[in-house]
Amino acid sequence: MLFLEGNFRMTKILNVNNLGKTYPSGTKEITVLQDINFHVEEQETFAIVGPSGSGKTTLLGLCAGLDEPGSGTIELCGIELNRLNEDQRALLRNRNVGFVFQDFQLLPTLTALENVAVPLELQGSKNAVKNSKDLLEKVGLGDRFHHYPSQLSGGEQQRVALARAFSTQPSILFADEPTGNLDAETGGRVIQLLFELNKEAGTTLVIVTHDLELAQKTQRILRLKGGKIVEKEAAAQ
Repeated sequence: MLFLEGNFRMTKILNVNNLGKTYPSGTKEITVLQDINFHVEEQETFAIVGPSGSGKTTLLGLCAGLDEPGSGTIELCGIELNRLNEDQRALLRNRNVGFVFQDFQLLPTLTALENVAVPLELQGSKNAVKNSKDLLEKVGLGDRFHHYPSQLSGGEQQRVALARAFSTQPSILFADEPTGNLDAETGGRVIQLLFELNKEAGTTLVIVTHDLELAQKTQRILRLKGGKIVEKEAAAQ
């Protein structure tokens, strides 16, 4: 699979053209996304905003290759996802994509250190433990290496998730409502860390959020309503 090897050199790391998605509902179909067109540049910070039910999370899943579009094309890291099977999409994600979710999605039977190290170990890294400890130190959890998720607060769990997301040095990171389960103060700290780690790593960051204050921290905003783009704008810096 040579098309997945080596470093990618492109300006547009994500390119979405005429994207549409429908789901069956009884004898009818529900249109979730329609005529979606946009791109994201390498190392850009980008927000997708909209009310509940606007199609934000569906769009993120499609862009990350977690689901298949009904129509249109998506190019991720210079590769058209439509041309890949499920295993090939998984390989592309493992090598180039990071995720941060609203509900943390840590493995409950693994410690904080083990949760961060797993993706590195799956890639065959010989320095998985050391690199994981370094990342946990960066997010202020140097004293929580051996704590399980149930022993951590929500903010601490999300910081572990941040460390895990950046552990494999992804080309692009998708964050789906990263502060949705956190209070304002804790969420603010998590977002600060997210942007700090992202800047240091030179990663492209795509955030799905209903929080306009968070969206304004990014370089560009895409607004969805009813499954359609209603506005594209540069965020206030």
